[in-house]
Amino acid sequence: MKFGGFTPFTLIDYPGKTAAMAYTIGCNFRCPYCHNPELVDETVEKTFSEDFVFSFLEKRRGVLDGLVITGGEPTVHADVLPFMERVKSAGFLVKLDTNGTNPALLQEVIDRKLVDYVAMDVKAPLKRYAHTVSRPVDTTAISKSIVLLMHSPASVEYEFRTTVIKSLLSPEALEEIAQEIQGAKKYYLQKFIPVHILNPQFARKTTYTDREFEDFKKTAKKYVTHCAIR
Repeated sequence: MKFGGFTPFTLIDYPGKTAAMAYTIGCNFRCPYCHNPELVDETVEKTFSEDFVFSFLEKRRGVLDGLVITGGEPTVHADVLPFMERVKSAGFLVKLDTNGTNPALLQEVIDRKLVDYVAMDVKAPLKRYAHTVSRPVDTTAISKSIVLLMHSPASVEYEFRTTVIKSLLSPEALEEIAQEIQGAKKYYLQKFIPVHILNPQFARKTTYTDREFEDFKKTAKKYVTHCAIR
């Protein structure tokens, strides 16, 4: 695989672990608020090879716990499977960030024990997905991925997360999302930061207040075990 970005060290992207991050190129969504536009548009100026990634990991053995595979959308690439297998064989944990559009691949990486933590973005209530991500969406696939993660083996940790943009998600829509993931262990509400985004017009979009976010968290806790704000 080739990657469109690489972060050598992070303490926040893999909860409780030290990790590096590899960014896949390309995505099947066009979320206007995406903060990795060069990955979505496939206009990256610099790429990183698998050999580069593994050379780096080997040098950081004993320092890093794992690798976060993010994007873009990693699951649109068939070769992400052998890459994940190689990372696991090298003795590192794997965290996968995904939009949930490929439940078959998600099932396979769980069954083959190629992933240790999955973070799935839940963009909107199912009925408003296409409007939010600016692409036609098979919401059945999204639902399958949600159910799959909620019933995954105990060895696979997971979280759901939603980036909150006021113009796209009303308080009622946020509660609807929480209802659609009812019973989930962890759900994070992420504040929208209008910097370096796919649609420059969204740089002018406003977000909710801290008090409103606290209200959203309180509402979500009616449906999920743990909810927090990022």
